[in-house]
Amino acid sequence: MPLYEMTSDAFLPLARASFANLKVRERDDLQRLLRTQIDVLGDDLYVLTEEFGDWDESRRRIDLLAIDTLANLVVVELKRTNDGGHMELQAIRYASMVSAMTFDRAEQIHANFLSRIGQPADEARTRMLDFLGWENPEEESFAPDVRIVLVSEDFGKELTTAVLWLRERDIDIRCVRLRPYLDAGKHLIDVQQIIPLPEANEYQVQLREKEQVDRKRRVGRHDERLKFWETLIAMARTRQTRHAHRKPGTAGYLSATSGVAGLSFNYAIGLQTASTELYIDRGNELENKSIFEQLLARKDEIEATFGAPLLWEPLETKRACRIKDTIERGGYRSPESEWTMIQSSMIDSMIKLEAALKPGLSALGI
Repeated sequence: MPLYEMTSDAFLPLARASFANLKVRERDDLQRLLRTQIDVLGDDLYVLTEEFGDWDESRRRIDLLAIDTLANLVVVELKRTNDGGHMELQAIRYASMVSAMTFDRAEQIHANFLSRIGQPADEARTRMLDFLGWENPEEESFAPDVRIVLVSEDFGKELTTAVLWLRERDIDIRCVRLRPYLDAGKHLIDVQQIIPLPEANEYQVQLREKEQVDRKRRVGRHDERLKFWETLIAMARTRQTRHAHRKPGTAGYLSATSGVAGLSFNYAIGLQTASTELYIDRGNELENKSIFEQLLARKDEIEATFGAPLLWEPLETKRACRIKDTIERGGYRSPESEWTMIQSSMIDSMIKLEAALKPGLSALGI
């Protein structure tokens, strides 16, 4: 949206300009001004150097390299164009190149920069420590991450789409728009962070933190289930049961064929639950229901052989059907000291379930 001058009678739009028309250059103008007024970008940054390119076999240079108050390195890439070009790709390369930088190396770089701009090089360490609020260098806490700030007159859709995609994958990259205006011969700059919107940034950070916690929980859950199945299969081998040679995985179930296509004997576990089941899914809902009804007709016989009532679940909202026994002892989040008891009960249940259903399965004729 345009900027306006407000008078007593009207809102008067200011004339939009462009850096190209104003003959504003990236390095000699934008970069030169921002290196000493980096706060214009709306972030608490400290510039270490400009035009940094101290790496082998590359002539690429970072426009501005900074640190933030958390000691993260910050790559600032500048363009005076109205679409940003491919600056996000350049910045990602730069971020990877500096990601292993140490405090001592950063101090050397900053000392050289101070010397070039006519300031005392021997103050590099003190200035960096003052900005970070450290008494002494903390090498293990320096550069835990690399952030990216893209600065341009405007940004094209391809670039903003890429930036949003990267942010969804926990890359801290943002876009700051510098939009020039003319007002009675004066050059005005409207500075706006457009990705992420400042008012939405905190919420997005909270969402990312929640996702990171959830991801850790998912990984932990998968590891626990894998371990549970490994130990259950080891017990199944000693008892020479149907699942003895199945491969353990991270899912909530462990399946083995019943000998009838589309019908499987499954173990299932939850946080505090465990069960055994015959799962019926031959790919056709009507056929599944027909098989279920044939077995259900033998319910009394099957349950008498099994020795207890079973859960007969037609699963009306699904294509499949299920005949199930619930184990009352617990699941994979139960203490590991109880796993042997739980797994033994599951195997006992499975042996009885297979025996109880064997005549009915044989009578299906499929």
